[in-house]
Amino acid sequence: MPLPTTFSAAPPARPHVPLAPVLSRASFGRARASLPSVLDAGRSLLVTSGRAALALALRELRIGPGDTVLLPAYHSLSMVPPVVWLGATPVFYRVGADAAVDLDDAAAKLGTRCRALVVTHYFGFAQDMATLRSWCDARGIALLEDCAHCFYGRQDGRPVGSFGDYAIASSMKFFPAYDGGALVSSRHRLPERLRPAGFGFELKALLNTLELGFAYGRMPLLRLLLRAPLAAKDQLWRMLKRARRAGPPPSLAPESSDSGAGFDPAWVDRRASWIARRLLGRASGERIVARRRAHYLALERTLGALPGCRPLYARLPDDTCPWLFPLLVDEPEPAFARLCAWGVPVTRFASALWQGVDADTCANSVMLSRHVLAFPVHQELREDELAWLCERAREALAP
Repeated sequence: MPLPTTFSAAPPARPHVPLAPVLSRASFGRARASLPSVLDAGRSLLVTSGRAALALALRELRIGPGDTVLLPAYHSLSMVPPVVWLGATPVFYRVGADAAVDLDDAAAKLGTRCRALVVTHYFGFAQDMATLRSWCDARGIALLEDCAHCFYGRQDGRPVGSFGDYAIASSMKFFPAYDGGALVSSRHRLPERLRPAGFGFELKALLNTLELGFAYGRMPLLRLLLRAPLAAKDQLWRMLKRARRAGPPPSLAPESSDSGAGFDPAWVDRRASWIARRLLGRASGERIVARRRAHYLALERTLGALPGCRPLYARLPDDTCPWLFPLLVDEPEPAFARLCAWGVPVTRFASALWQGVDADTCANSVMLSRHVLAFPVHQELREDELAWLCERAREALAP
């Protein structure tokens, strides 16, 4: 597998405020979602990760050796290995300064064996899908809608994910679960059956989901009750790995659950854990959408007008539920170093690009990889955590 080009170091393993949703009562309730979700776009399968969903979609389209797949030059590294796994060739198209698809460049790179265009809704902001759907139909290629950043949303009166031949989602980014992804389609069949991932994976998913919430001060009474089994967890993992040494999968969980970019085909046909499916079914879409939008706007008010900073998107549309708050920073390195040193959670999406993807491929992708600092807006942020995040981020970014 080619090595990526990396632009910056990773932030600390555990900042003071959770970067992603952690388990508490904040996500749950019985209210209907104020926006539809990608699961409303068609039939769906719940898998272990977005990359597994992408691999399944490409396989269902019978993409293989000799074929090419158009991928955005501004991308997560995890997007590429599923293409390579099937023997196809990834071809990277340019994006604009706002990460919009550059269709002129995509057309120039189409080629005779191109089978699909993959389009990403960055940070929860939808691309112009009606135009992209027409463009793909006119050329006889499939459209894959990457909703990894965009679990909830609406465009032209339709749920996100409803324009693509297939849509893929990453529920881990929107729900307090250790694993989770979705494959959705209203146009094509889905694989008939997914296999359970086994007792070891189910137990690890459950315990890790609980333990991450405990680490950030959630559910203190439950943490006290489970102190003994959690203390014995490492010994239990060793026992389970020894018991499964002779058979697949080689690990108890996919790399996606531990923030890795690796791709293991053994997890492609595995279903999401019981706890991930349970949390997804019981979560309140209305609370998730409302709290994420409110947190986004709070960060926008605090950081958006600082000298040398501006939001990547000029406004938050009514039909959008954000993944993160992306901020363009003219001088990102000093601010990023301060944020990391102070334990402020921050993401640099696509800080590592696939080997060979550079400024000659797409100058905007390199610019966005270096200059966008993105902050959490998830529904699990408490008021004191959001206030601390806003203040510390403002201090780090102030000239």
